[in-house]
Order: sequence, then structure tokens, then C-alpha cells
Amino acid sequence: MLDDRDRRILIELQRDSRLTTQELSDRVGMSTSACWRRVKALEESGVIDRYAVILNTRKAGFGLSSMVHVSLARHEQENVDEFIREVLRHPEVLECFATSGEADFHLRVVVEDIDAYNHFLDEFIFRLPGVSQVRSNIVLKEIKADTALPLQEKPASVRSFRS
Repeated sequence: MLDDRDRRILIELQRDSRLTTQELSDRVGMSTSACWRRVKALEESGVIDRYAVILNTRKAGFGLSSMVHVSLARHEQENVDEFIREVLRHPEVLECFATSGEADFHLRVVVEDIDAYNHFLDEFIFRLPGVSQVRSNIVLKEIKADTALPLQEKPASVRSFRS
């Protein structure tokens, strides 16, 4: 369970993961050594999964984003396993979710242009065994793309009540 100090650290690291330990400790109001120990504990426990740089998709040359909805004909474990294995091998698939509802999987895909997307579909998705239906929703405009979890410190009244 995260306490308020952990939340403050994580909020600041989500804003800027390049902060030095000194800068981070100043922002969260802790000593440098205590802050460093907490960050290490958050890393070791897996709360901090990894550090990353967020790129501007278009400026990096990826002009087409698509949400791809994939349905499998049969949910035989072999087909599911192969689908997942192949998705993991394709870097243009940024996210993949197994879901309930009309589609079995939802993928967020980025490529350079429509020709690259057509190639992605023809040479990858349509060739996978067990795929029965593929629907694409081309992203026209990105409204919000955030990676930060909505961590919040608990209000003082909640903290003192539960303490």
C-alpha cells in the first residue's frame, strides 16, 4: 500500500523521471537519503516498472495511429498463445488488451502512413491463424495521451481520521 510520501515521489517522477535524487527530495520535502531509499524500494517492489522517454508520435515520423479490434474464430489456447506471441514481436503494436465484448483483443498501432498500415494488416494480422474479424478505427486527432497514473495525496482530514 502506498503512503503519502510514496505518492508524492511517484507524482513528481511521473512529471519528470530525470529529476536527481536531490531535486526529488527537495520537491517532496524529504532528506536525500530517505528519498533515495523510498525510490529504490518502489523500484524493487515493482511499483516503478521502468523509466521512459515519451516521444511525439507525429514528429517521430509515425503519421498514422489506429485502434485495431481483433476477434478470434475459436478460443483454442494454441491460437491465443500464437496471437499473443506474435503481437509481442511487433513494435508497431504499442498496447494490446484482451477484452470482453465484441472483440477479443484491442491493439493500439502506430505506423508511418496508410501504406505501412496496409502492409501491417496484410503481412501480419490477416495471416494469423484463428483471426476471424478485424476492425480498424483510424485516429483522426489525438485528444489526450497521458501515461501518468492519477495518484493523489489523501486529504489531511482523511489521513488524520484513519491514523
